[in-house]
Amino acid sequence: MPVPSATPASSSSSSSSKFHRARSGGARDERYRSDIHTEAVQAALAKHKEQKMALPMPTKRRSTFVQSPVDACTPPDTSSASEDEGSLRRQAALSAALHQSLQNAESWINRSIQGSSTSSSASSTLSHGEGKGTSGSLADVFANTRIGVPVSSRVSTKIQQLLNTLKRPKRPPLKEFFVDDFEEIVEVPQPDPNQPKPEGRQMTPVKGEPLGVVCNWPSALEAALQRWGTTQAKCPCLTALDVTGKPVYTLTYGKLWSRSLKLAYTLLNKLGTKNEPVLKPGDRVALVYPNNDPVMFMVAFYGCLLAEVIPVPIEVPLTRKDAGGQQIGFLLGSCGIALALTTEVCLKGLPKTQNGEIVQFKGWPRLKWVVTDSKYLSKSPKDWQPNISAAGTEPAYIEYKTSKEGSVMGVTVSRIAMLSHCQALSQACNYSEGETIVNVLDFKKDAGLWHGILTNVMNKLHTISVPYSVMKTCPLSWVQRVHAHKAKVALVKCRDLHWAMMAHRDQRDVSLSSLRMLIVTDGANPWSVSSCDAFLSLFQSHGLKPEAICPCATSPEAMTIAIRRPGVPGAPLPGRAILSMNGLSFGVIRVNTEDKNSALTVQDVGHVMPGGMMCIVKPDGPPQLCKTDEIGEICVSSRAGGMMYYGLAGVTKNTFEVIPVNSAGSPVGDVPFVRSGLLGFVGPGSLVFVVGKMDGLLTVSGRRHNADDIVATGLAVESIKTVYRGR
Repeated sequence: MPVPSATPASSSSSSSSKFHRARSGGARDERYRSDIHTEAVQAALAKHKEQKMALPMPTKRRSTFVQSPVDACTPPDTSSASEDEGSLRRQAALSAALHQSLQNAESWINRSIQGSSTSSSASSTLSHGEGKGTSGSLADVFANTRIGVPVSSRVSTKIQQLLNTLKRPKRPPLKEFFVDDFEEIVEVPQPDPNQPKPEGRQMTPVKGEPLGVVCNWPSALEAALQRWGTTQAKCPCLTALDVTGKPVYTLTYGKLWSRSLKLAYTLLNKLGTKNEPVLKPGDRVALVYPNNDPVMFMVAFYGCLLAEVIPVPIEVPLTRKDAGGQQIGFLLGSCGIALALTTEVCLKGLPKTQNGEIVQFKGWPRLKWVVTDSKYLSKSPKDWQPNISAAGTEPAYIEYKTSKEGSVMGVTVSRIAMLSHCQALSQACNYSEGETIVNVLDFKKDAGLWHGILTNVMNKLHTISVPYSVMKTCPLSWVQRVHAHKAKVALVKCRDLHWAMMAHRDQRDVSLSSLRMLIVTDGANPWSVSSCDAFLSLFQSHGLKPEAICPCATSPEAMTIAIRRPGVPGAPLPGRAILSMNGLSFGVIRVNTEDKNSALTVQDVGHVMPGGMMCIVKPDGPPQLCKTDEIGEICVSSRAGGMMYYGLAGVTKNTFEVIPVNSAGSPVGDVPFVRSGLLGFVGPGSLVFVVGKMDGLLTVSGRRHNADDIVATGLAVESIKTVYRGR
């Protein structure tokens, strides 16, 4: 191979032009050869030996992407130096250039732009002359770096910007996609170090008074009906009012017994064949009766009990696509209900198809409708008698409950629980035979059912049922009924107290002196204390005794939790609890020491029911017993309570089979408790206080609030009339 010589100075311009022309042309195998570095070294040595033997250097081999170290690392004017400067200078310059290129390899690599994938040809090892080792190291740098070296330092600004843009990553690294910046957007609340904390000892379950044994108490509620129906047939049992508030019909115990007997016989023997009856004992049936017809409902309810079928009272569906009706339909389907009892008037009022058939309500199973009016019932033979046995754990009825999410569940009440509850209410309210009570509540569920339909039969009471529709037209009707019938007990809600106060000017000649108990069934609400105080201040001049006001607390699962017993005339009334709203928001009990707008005044709901036991557990987490100055969920253990949610075993265990634990997590006894869904505490003298409901619990930034607190606060700062006018 001929050894190249240095090019004369006069040919530098032509060599440069040849170089620029070679940038766009030239074969690929010559442009990317790395052995030109070896030739350059050999050329310097040859000049020293041959004394200025000049041969043109093949600039054609110069690569636009991989350039010789001399051109890449020396200033442009060094390439045009005269050959007269001598071979020593050229050799020294070449050696210095090679040494400088190795030292500054990293610097010019960083300034280089991204080269093509064909730069692998620059990694071939130099194999000639003394520059073998040095050139090989330089080739290794090129081999491990995907770059290209620009020939000229004068690069277009736009091209450089484009190259810089291309060098930037198109998307962030993968790990940056998983960086959670939620903490930067929403500040995580930190616990207040100064927040009040419970300081009392762990509470112990509180027992109610023993359930007394009365010699004339029946073994079952059906037995009480049979007794009064056959021995006290003419005694009044239930009186219904018309839309004007006047008595329209009175059902006697004899009529209740005979008509219930006819219905029981019809259900078991006349709806199907003898070999294939439609109903058999243990089946569930729906009771669809309007709120203004308590007589027909009572006959149907006791007819089901005598037939040993399980009644499920529900509301009358208004439209085919009623949202609440869809949830009721789910309850009916889960209970396996295929039969519905109703009245002739109610059946005619149900929505129908063009063919005159009752529409298929959305979400409901297909039902067979049975009219229970007396003219459609078959009289039972004289030798037929219902099977009345002692009350046991078999289901007696199912009471529906609507949760805050809108779902409907059926609370199953056993026969022994129904009987025990009637006994506990009889003892707590001191009911006696022949007393008259006025019921303003819904007679199909809750306290309206327990007092006005069940306990009254056990004690042979006379119930005056005031329907809700009458209260709309005549708000003072229940007060008038108390005055006219000299009623001993009245069952009301706070709304009824306020409506009576609004209509007080219409009639002033009424007397409430006969009342020994005014049972406020929503006395667990925080605003009930203002209702009771206002009603007492207005009607005390009409004979109402302060000790007659008896708030109580109830729930579908635990039934009656606590009730205030009638006080002794002249005795001081129970004290009020004036609690700090700030303390309540942290779940602790603190006496308020600030202004009244930051205080919550609550009244007690009496003592634990006879035969029952109560404890307070933490509202979240395991059922750990609270401290004595801590707010928690009220739980009750008693025979007089619900037994399960029908068909919902998982939810049942969490509600009806609660075993409280201590702070160490160990069970406290083996007696199961039932969650009531009410929040409260047991105060001095074993008085029970309720401050809210679990369904209304709101947790904001670690602090508890309740939907009832909003109403209570509004009543504390606004006029009573203003608030209740807009209810």
